[in-house]
Amino acid sequence: MLAMTRFVYDQFAKQYLQELLSPLGLVKTSRDITAEVREIDVLFVPQNHNENAIKTLGLLGKIAANSAIIEPFRNPVNTDDICSCIGKLFDFHAECNRLANREEKPLLPADRTRLWILSPTLSKPILDSFGANLELESFGEGVYCLPPAFRTAIVVIHQLRRTPETLWLRLLGKGSVQKSAIAELKSLPDTMLFKDSILELLSSLFAILDARQDLDSEDRELIMELSPLYLERIQDATKQGIEQGIERGIERGIERGIERGIEREAVSFIMRLLNRRFGSIAPDVEERVRGLPVDRIEDLGEALLDFQNAADLTNWIENAN
Repeated sequence: MLAMTRFVYDQFAKQYLQELLSPLGLVKTSRDITAEVREIDVLFVPQNHNENAIKTLGLLGKIAANSAIIEPFRNPVNTDDICSCIGKLFDFHAECNRLANREEKPLLPADRTRLWILSPTLSKPILDSFGANLELESFGEGVYCLPPAFRTAIVVIHQLRRTPETLWLRLLGKGSVQKSAIAELKSLPDTMLFKDSILELLSSLFAILDARQDLDSEDRELIMELSPLYLERIQDATKQGIEQGIERGIERGIERGIERGIEREAVSFIMRLLNRRFGSIAPDVEERVRGLPVDRIEDLGEALLDFQNAADLTNWIENAN
């Protein structure tokens, strides 16, 4: 059961990092490496110099200055976890070198690729055992670099200072660290880059976690923190639909314009939640969801919290007609 819960967080972390880093370059999640089939959580290749995105992301933007392998962990890493991650890095370097020796263009230069391990907390003895040292001048508190040959850094999230520059990494923390980061995110101006898309990812995480039974106390506290956010997202989708509907209504008739706008935004939001919760939805089921009236779409948003699988969605739709 614990492994399944960890998988939920792994998927969230990959989607989260992909959302934040995509404006800056190529992001590949769950990338296999050929030696022994092992999976890199996030492979990032910088391609676009987006000054606004780099500035907004702060410390994460600094990480994205060069190609990177990013391994986020929900629970504190142990010695074996760190060794496994370093093994992935070296396997990836070997793969790039093989391609270069065959005169094939590798995805990126191996010698400029760095491994970043993100851990919510970590004990000093483990850091000492790898010869990790703080890099205060380059990255500030909470970032420990291994000796140069390892090309590896460990970010101990709970040690990061509570500043806007570290916000996007603290959102991947745990307990009170993540709770305060969520509150900071919600207080940002609505025009802030990434705010809307990350709030949607967090509301999707709530919908997935709320359906599970194998949660520890910290997970349940996170659900309580995210619950208002989830309901706000549904209400915001409806509000945005009204505003867009009014704009369309100037040309088509205000009443119908509002109605169409509400339907479009509410359905779009619910479909994104369903796809993240259950994967690809069958075309016939999607068509029936899109045909639901607005009041039933809002009911579906609440009922979704009790669904265990896609069959529950189908049964709900059958009973909704």
